[in-house]
Parts: sequence; C-alpha cells; structure tokens
Amino acid sequence: MPGRLYILLLVVFISCTCFSQDIHFSQYNGSLLNLSPGFTGLFDGDYRVGAIYRSQWNTVPVKYSTFSMNGEARLSPRQLEKDHIGVGVLFNNDRAGDARYGTTQLYVSGSYIWHASKDSSLVVTVGTNLGWCQVGFDYTKMTFDNQFDGYQYNKSLASGEQFSWVQRSFFDLNVGSVVRYIYHKKQSFTYGLGVYHVTTPVISYQGNDISKLDYKMSHYLSYQAPINYYNDIIAEALYNSQGKNYEIIPHVSIKHYLKKEESQAISAGAAFRARDAVIVRLGYFYRTMQSGIAYDINLSNFNAASNRRGGFELFINYIIKTKPAFVAKKRPCPVFI
Repeated sequence: MPGRLYILLLVVFISCTCFSQDIHFSQYNGSLLNLSPGFTGLFDGDYRVGAIYRSQWNTVPVKYSTFSMNGEARLSPRQLEKDHIGVGVLFNNDRAGDARYGTTQLYVSGSYIWHASKDSSLVVTVGTNLGWCQVGFDYTKMTFDNQFDGYQYNKSLASGEQFSWVQRSFFDLNVGSVVRYIYHKKQSFTYGLGVYHVTTPVISYQGNDISKLDYKMSHYLSYQAPINYYNDIIAEALYNSQGKNYEIIPHVSIKHYLKKEESQAISAGAAFRARDAVIVRLGYFYRTMQSGIAYDINLSNFNAASNRRGGFELFINYIIKTKPAFVAKKRPCPVFI
C-alpha cells in the first residue's frame, strides 16, 4: 500500500499548466487516439468505436465546441503468431467564437502491437497516422470599423481587410508509441508518447510561410490497481507541450464494482488543470462499454466572465468481441448388437 500511496500523491501534486494550441479533452482517457497513434488497436477485443463531445465557455461570447469520434480494428495475421496489427480512423471537429473559427481533421491510423513477454504482461506498440486537416473561419460573420457609416453598421461597406485565404488545408503526420505492463495480473501501468505535426504544416492566411503549426509532444501515464475486491484506484497524468505552451492534468478516481462478474462499475474522481480549473469526473462501465461525464469549474482570472463555469464533456467507448460460430462435431453413434 505505501507504493500505491506514493504514486497517488505524485500524480495529485504534479500540477502547473498553460493551454496547448491543439484541441484537448479533460477526459483524455476517453479519446486515446488523440494522445498517441500507438493506442490504435490496443484493447482486448476485435473492434472499438468511440465518441467524445466537449462544450466550453457557454456563458461568454467566445464559446467552444469540440467533437471527436474514432473506429478501430485489431487484426491478427497468422504470420505474426501472438502479435497484432491495429488500424483505425479518427475524426476531429472544433469550432470557436462568432466567426466560427475551426479545425477539421480526418486521420487514418496504423500500429504494430508487439507482445514482448510470453504471458502478454508486457506489450509495446509503435504507430503512426496520416491525415487531411483544414483550418478556417467564416468571414461573413465578422464586422469591422470601416463598416460603420456614422450612424449604424452597414454590411454593404468594404471592410478594408484582405485575406489571401479564409480556409487552409494541409496534410499532417503524427507518430507515437505505447508501453503497457501488467504486474501479477492486477496492477496495470501504461505510458503513451505522441509526437504531432511532424511536418510543421503552414497555417497562415496571408499567403506566406511565417505561421506554422508547432510540434506537439504528448506524454500519458496511467496506473490502475485493486484496493480491495470491490474497489480499484485509477491514477493518470497528461503532459502536453506545443511551442511555448504546455499543460499538465493529473487525475485520480475510485472505481467501484457493482457486479464484478459482469464488469459493471461506477467511478468518481477529480482532475486538476493548475491556474485554470478543477475537473469533476464520473464514469460508468458495463462489460466492454466505458462512458464518462466531466465538468470543468473555472478557477482562473477568467472566472469574472465565466462565472466559474467551464466545460461540459461526455464520452462513450465500446469494444466489440467477435467469436467464431460453434459447430458441433458429428460422431457416429455406436452400434450395439
């Protein structure tokens, strides 16, 4: 127990953050492909589908909404014996403000899943995803000083602004790796690394190459272990860095089993984004389904406008296991004379 307590305290007190540039979720465990391509196909089953939605800053004019969904398959080619291949698709969409500035991303992922130990207690993956992305805004929803005619806003007047583009499309390349270790079939340790925007794509609207999308590094740590027969402890931490921006989000929850034999459980816990928000998280598990709901309580100086209201978030993941059809063997009936 002292070892588990040490890990718990370490995760809770590692907290110092700013915002990253890319989209992010408070329930980062609900969107693993956004943490690292190495998570592609890393699950106990044949297929996994999931979706997550986030709505933020609804009490102020510049509100945000983010949606992500994914579909994956774990393939078992005969040539690989114990190892697997993971393939998947990831879709992200983010919108913010009156001009609806947004990001749309569509990625195709692939990974190699290596069972490094005979009992599969140690698994190592490497993965990559390649995607088409678009950033842009709706110019028609914007107003400018030049469109004030002395009495009122006049949409027919020229804005005096000039943009080479209002939308920009580019291809994006990301890579990553995951290490997962299960100790004595009880304690689970996971580390995931993601390196995003390897090609540093250009996102300028002025027809130049000055504005580029910075590299993003994502580090994910997870630890889960039983406290007793009906309760587990879950401790996680996420560290993102992009350009001069970074964020660290530690999280601790208690998972309580309602029916152990059916993997039916509920969880409750909290996460902390320092100098920004406290995040309350609740979860529900049933067999191969996992879901969660979270709410950010804003603690930063922005709370004068937000009234301490931050973001609402909801996710669901479902793993599908296929079993070959059972065919009874025909046996000749013995003949007795």
